[in-house]
Amino acid sequence: MELIDYIINYKFFVIPIAVLLINQAIKIIIEISKNGFSWSAISSYGGMPSSHTSIVTSLAVIIGYYQGLASVEFAIAFILAGLIIRDAAGIRGQITNHSQTINKLIKELPDEQEYKFPVLGERFGHKTIEVVIGIILSIALTIIAIWLLS
Repeated sequence: MELIDYIINYKFFVIPIAVLLINQAIKIIIEISKNGFSWSAISSYGGMPSSHTSIVTSLAVIIGYYQGLASVEFAIAFILAGLIIRDAAGIRGQITNHSQTINKLIKELPDEQEYKFPVLGERFGHKTIEVVIGIILSIALTIIAIWLLS
């Protein structure tokens, strides 16, 4: 089986993964340009654009295109995308706020007590703009992939 046949046969898997990888590469490039290279930037949460958002949006778009917007598959993909996007911006955003507050409180402790507590990571969620850009970018990349396979 040639590569193009593989991509066509497994488009519901290959295209969203490719979109995710492109989004993650963009996120790493942005992170390196802002803060320099670090291995933690490759696997960290948060940042522009949202990779979680990109993969679920791409999956919903490709299912909607090939299976139809009235299909059960699209309904499932759309609902799961909404849950994951809400989690990326909402719940994980609150975890970020809590971590920052806890770290601030730990810093205010006397020195002999401060060292007893670990410094918490402070980047877990996404800002709204990071999610929106993830959605827009993944829709565009998925449409381009569909067009290239047509």
